[in-house]
Amino acid sequence: MVSSKEVKELAISLGADLCGIAPVDRFVDSPKGFHPTDIYSKCKSVIVFVKKMPSEIIMADSLVPYSHNAFIIYPELDKIGLELSRVLEKKGVSAVPVPCDTPYEYWDAEISHGMGILSMRHAGYLAGLGVLGKNTLLVNKELGNMVYIGAVLADIEFEPDPVITESICPPNCRICLEACPQKALDGITANQALCRQGSISKTGRGFDLYKCNSCRKACPKRSGSKCASKT
Repeated sequence: MVSSKEVKELAISLGADLCGIAPVDRFVDSPKGFHPTDIYSKCKSVIVFVKKMPSEIIMADSLVPYSHNAFIIYPELDKIGLELSRVLEKKGVSAVPVPCDTPYEYWDAEISHGMGILSMRHAGYLAGLGVLGKNTLLVNKELGNMVYIGAVLADIEFEPDPVITESICPPNCRICLEACPQKALDGITANQALCRQGSISKTGRGFDLYKCNSCRKACPKRSGSKCASKT
């Protein structure tokens, strides 16, 4: 039998910075259709892993470095999930890798609202990899909010990691909320219609660029304790 420790060590050996595990019963509040068992009915554990983007990349004056590397890190996470699932299968564990970003099925064009088949940020929280900040991003104490998330659904019960209960955001902090130029944040959720209007653009040649990271930039926890931040 594969242990939780072995699974996490394997994920890190494949390129993840951190890995945590959540039992499927922690996802009781998932919307209908977005529960891990809606994706894979045999799921008993959700293996979640993160990779950190260099913190300073969003401080570049050009939009190109962050946009380009965001499009690189998503397939990196998907490859970790795929390879992890392959190795687990050889060890007798059935596993299903979940796309860390696209494709997804749900899209409400009227309000520009999309939902991945599994909420990665909530999965990260439930696997003990951080807490959800007021900007709705997963924030890890050591790595900050520049973490990107992947997941694998497994058919056995692994020993889970504890959920982090303490808040990272100071109670009265509104820095990220006030930094949002679209006023899309209320401290609990994000208005996707407003957020998308201000966060995605196209160049004259048709390249997609992420043009707004104001809530990430403004957060005092952006870089985490393992990185010395000058901001």
